[in-house]
Amino acid sequence: MHIEELIIDGFKSYATRTSIPGWDPSFNAITGLNGSGKSNVLDAICFVLGITNWSQVRASNIQDLIYKRGQAGVTKATVTVVFDNNDPKQCPVGFESFKQITVTRQILVGGRSKFLVNGHSMQQNVVQNLFQSVQLNINNPHFLIMQGRITKVLNMKPPEVLAMIEEAAGTRMFEERKEKALKTIAKKDKKVAEITQLLAEEIVPKLDKLRGEKRAYLEFQKTQTEIERLSRIVVSYDYTRYEQRYSKARDDYETKMALTTQTSEDIQQLQLAISNIGRDIESITTNRLKEMTLGGKFQTLDATVKDLSKDLVKVKTQRDLKGKEEKEEEHNRASLTKSQKETEKSKQEKLTEFEKLKVTYNDLKREYDKQQEQVRMNEELIQTLSTGLAAEEGHENGYMEQLQRVKATVAQETTLVEQSKLKLKHLDVDLAEKRKQAAAAQRSNKGLSEALEAAKHQVRQYEDALRRQTFDPEKERALLIEKASQAEAMAKISEQIEFMSRKLSRLDFQYYNPTPNFDRSAVKGLVAELFTVPPVHSHAATALEICAGGRLYQVVVDNEVVGSQLLKNGKLRKRVTIIPLNKIQAFRAHAQKIATAQQLAPGKVDLALTLIGFDQHLETAMAYIFGNTLICADAATAKKVTFHQDVRMKSVTLEGDVYDPSGTLQGGSKASGDGILTSLQEMHGLKYKLANHRQRLQELDRELASLSKEGRVYAEAKQKLELKTHELRLCEQQLSASEHVQLLEKVEQLEKDLETTKAAIEEGNVRKNDAVRRCQEIEMEMKDFKSNKDGKLQELMKNHARAKANLVKDAPRVKAMQREHQTLELELEQLEKDVRMATQELSESDTLIASLKSDRDHLHADIKTLETALEKAQAEFEREKAQLSAYDEELKDLEALAKVKAEALADNRLELQNIAHETDRLAKEKQGMLKTIKELEEEHDWIVDQRHLFGQSGGLYDFATQNPSESRKKLKQLDEKHSSMKNKVNPKVMTMLESQEKRETSLKQMLATVQRDKTKIEDTIVTLDNYKYETLERTYTKVNGDFGAIFGDLLPGNDAKLQLLEGQNITGGLEVKVCLGGVWKSSLTELSGGQRSLIALALILSLLQFKPAPMYILDEVDAALDLSHTQNIGQLLRTRFKGSQFIVVSLKEGMFNNANVLFKARFREGISIVERTAQNQSRTSKGSSSTSGRRVEAGKENEAPSSSSSHAGAKRIKLQPGTSLGDGQIHSGQDDARIGGVVLEIKSKWYRQMIAMMSSTRRKGGVGVRPHSRLKL
Repeated sequence: MHIEELIIDGFKSYATRTSIPGWDPSFNAITGLNGSGKSNVLDAICFVLGITNWSQVRASNIQDLIYKRGQAGVTKATVTVVFDNNDPKQCPVGFESFKQITVTRQILVGGRSKFLVNGHSMQQNVVQNLFQSVQLNINNPHFLIMQGRITKVLNMKPPEVLAMIEEAAGTRMFEERKEKALKTIAKKDKKVAEITQLLAEEIVPKLDKLRGEKRAYLEFQKTQTEIERLSRIVVSYDYTRYEQRYSKARDDYETKMALTTQTSEDIQQLQLAISNIGRDIESITTNRLKEMTLGGKFQTLDATVKDLSKDLVKVKTQRDLKGKEEKEEEHNRASLTKSQKETEKSKQEKLTEFEKLKVTYNDLKREYDKQQEQVRMNEELIQTLSTGLAAEEGHENGYMEQLQRVKATVAQETTLVEQSKLKLKHLDVDLAEKRKQAAAAQRSNKGLSEALEAAKHQVRQYEDALRRQTFDPEKERALLIEKASQAEAMAKISEQIEFMSRKLSRLDFQYYNPTPNFDRSAVKGLVAELFTVPPVHSHAATALEICAGGRLYQVVVDNEVVGSQLLKNGKLRKRVTIIPLNKIQAFRAHAQKIATAQQLAPGKVDLALTLIGFDQHLETAMAYIFGNTLICADAATAKKVTFHQDVRMKSVTLEGDVYDPSGTLQGGSKASGDGILTSLQEMHGLKYKLANHRQRLQELDRELASLSKEGRVYAEAKQKLELKTHELRLCEQQLSASEHVQLLEKVEQLEKDLETTKAAIEEGNVRKNDAVRRCQEIEMEMKDFKSNKDGKLQELMKNHARAKANLVKDAPRVKAMQREHQTLELELEQLEKDVRMATQELSESDTLIASLKSDRDHLHADIKTLETALEKAQAEFEREKAQLSAYDEELKDLEALAKVKAEALADNRLELQNIAHETDRLAKEKQGMLKTIKELEEEHDWIVDQRHLFGQSGGLYDFATQNPSESRKKLKQLDEKHSSMKNKVNPKVMTMLESQEKRETSLKQMLATVQRDKTKIEDTIVTLDNYKYETLERTYTKVNGDFGAIFGDLLPGNDAKLQLLEGQNITGGLEVKVCLGGVWKSSLTELSGGQRSLIALALILSLLQFKPAPMYILDEVDAALDLSHTQNIGQLLRTRFKGSQFIVVSLKEGMFNNANVLFKARFREGISIVERTAQNQSRTSKGSSSTSGRRVEAGKENEAPSSSSSHAGAKRIKLQPGTSLGDGQIHSGQDDARIGGVVLEIKSKWYRQMIAMMSSTRRKGGVGVRPHSRLKL
């Protein structure tokens, strides 16, 4: 098995697909310049063989194997090796039938990898086993000697040398398998511990638990059997009882049907009597109507009375409304008057406050403006004095400007003062004249002024008197409004109660006292009126009504004596059933049944008695009606609790469906409208509200009566105040229009102007004096500035800073006062508007009050007229009505008789209805019993076959010996026990126990198997250890002999051997000993580098010769040897190793000249290419070929005639300038040169001379082209 062809694509430096065919089956050499890619060919072969140690192929990770790490567009690396498999001795196991084996390995960017063998995908371990079967173990290779391996061999320790012998002997793989076996034993031991622990901690405890559960399960089955036996006894007993109840219900049903026939006949007779009475009433009514309509006077009087009554009510209503409006308007006017006075008072207060604030604000603002102006002037002055320039264009500089301004101020203030003095003289003259005129006018209007003062004095007195009154008109108005509201609410509630009373007419129970001094408290009333349904249980009203049924209309009394008296002498209008409290026997359900029902449906079941409210002394009657019925939320709950064997109570759903334990069911569609109880509860609520309103109305009447006297006194005082206020207003209007008042106003205005002018003169003089003083100060400052300019400037700046700081400090206070001033001014304006509006509203209110009084007086007169007319019309109407009383009496008697007959008819119908209900109940009970019997027969198919045995003495169903009650109790106990056991018993315990027992048996068998396998593995290891020792001894003897022989061939006259360590056998290790010149060296350090390399190479070749592999790969093993030794090694490989394929990478001619096929690697344009040359034609039958990638290089395959015999067999190629070549052999001809086996055609004379010179120099032994040198053409 040897390589025929190698195809590389994207692997390392081979970017494109490169096919290298024509491999010699014996000796192949690869040469090329450093970095040309020759070692990458070996890496490609190792890559296919399945290498996993990337450092052996000079890569840090699998990504480095792809061309330029996948950065140049190449994303995968693929290497294919085609092996010749014609030699049956070297065929891999399982591939004997294949003449050729193609193995491909491919990796992609990202690390994905795959193997293909003859086009089929294989796992990596399968491919490795394929090569290991022919001694090609790439992960521990003895056939692969890479660069540096020779040096490593020389540095090996004895155990490492022994490892090489073991690899050659094939026992190394045994050691690996032994280690795996020991690891397997460790795993087996761990598994044994796990199985033992599993048995002890899980399986055995679980088996014990399951066996306990098995015992419980058997007990559970026994309980089930006993329950089935007792169930048959109980069911047979119930079946017998149901048959008896069915017979009884059938008999009762037939009796009720006969009673129904009799009652129906009574109803027909009553209906006939009522019909006759109706005809008599109709006849009398017709005669009465004729009498009434004979003259038409009765209808006219009736219509007149009705019309007058309506008109009177209408006019009274209008009068009351007018009076109400008048009171409201008077109250409104009082409020307006009070509001006007308060507003006027607020206005005066605000005005006073505003005037004070105005003065303060003006002073503060003036001072602030003065400071601000002073600061501005100081800034300009400082700027002018500092720079010599004016602060503003058109102004004088410095002190002169200030001086001019102050002088101008002095002149201006002087002018203003003079003008004010002239104005003052004119005002004095005018004021004196006006005062004279006012005095004269005052004498003429003295009477009007005195009247005004008197009116003001009286108004103040009336106001004081009104304030002293305790009467509050607002309170009276509120009470009147509330009274009207209460009266209206009472009217609405009364209408609702009347409507509800008609709706609940069946609850109208009336009677006469049967005996004198009869105690009516002994009659409690109808049942429906004796209990209440709390709001929280209002949803159950329908169910409670169905539960009570006809008993709602029964009458409750204290004792049977009272009941008897009512029936005999109470003149009852209808038939009633009476419940005497001292005789009635109430039945209340057992608490255990109720608790069981509530447990079956939590929150959905209640006893009817617990849902109602009643007085304690009525508990017996209520328990009689509601004490044995359950109220359920829905049908499912009712069905569950009604027919449960521990409950069996009558149930009513919230929808009104009735479930009876006898098997009957009543219900269906729900009646439209509210039920009796709901309506009754509603009427009770209305009566309660009506009582509250009536009580409040009485309280209001008492409060209004207490306020009536105070109200009259208050009204009189108020009326006097209003009249006197009106007089005062008229006097003020007259006085304001008089000449005297106008003159007084002018005098007042002149006095104000006079004071203002005097103040202006004083202020002007002050400002003038300040300006004069400021002029003097400025002149003094100008003198000081001239004498001390810097000091004065500094002083000015300090003063300016101080003034500016004061200005900043005062600014917030000025702004705050300005805002306060503006606010007061706005408030004052609003108050003036409010005063004007209040005055206008008062005037409008006076007009409206006068109009309302006039309207009320007119309406009062109309009422008197209508009352007189109504009294007259009613008197005449009553006289006419008395004439028709005879007809009315007769009609009254007939109607009373008809009412009695109707009540009797209603009672019979009610009785018929009750009988019908009872008949239906019995029919349903009968059907229910029959249905229950059928259901029992269907549910228990054994009943039909064994019912003839039910109750037989001495039998299985002997109810005398097999007590059904005891059996039922015991069955209940067993059911409870069964239920509790059911949740605890594991029904799958038998299966689980069987499964766990099988699992225990399986684990124990597995444990025995594991222990047996461990013993076998240990025995096998001992046997193989002995075999390994024997094999190592044989291998050592053979390799030691070949080692000495090969070393003698490489270095004639010398010897070498492998020696055991002193005092140890071969397993202790081996060391290398060398004999040079007849002397055995004690250490290899005494040898030269070349001798050490020969020893290592001889050892490796001896190992290779012991057990030849199909293929050997040597990478520059001759690097440290001279040419003669290299030649010897080449001949040795060619002569001593027959039947194996050698692939040698070398740069020395002595080595690769012995090869049959030579491959030359070159690196061009970043890509490696390989050329093949066939040598030693006598030893190979294959011609030469050259392939590079996917194309043939220009000039290849064109054989050119050689001008020298030394060029025979070489290829001629044309090289472009700049092409790099390197080789150790250069031969020149006339027009070409040869480097190795490649002929270069020389086109340039200068190049030919250079080649000739280089070749001549090398032949003469001088300095020429060294190996590995580069020649650029």
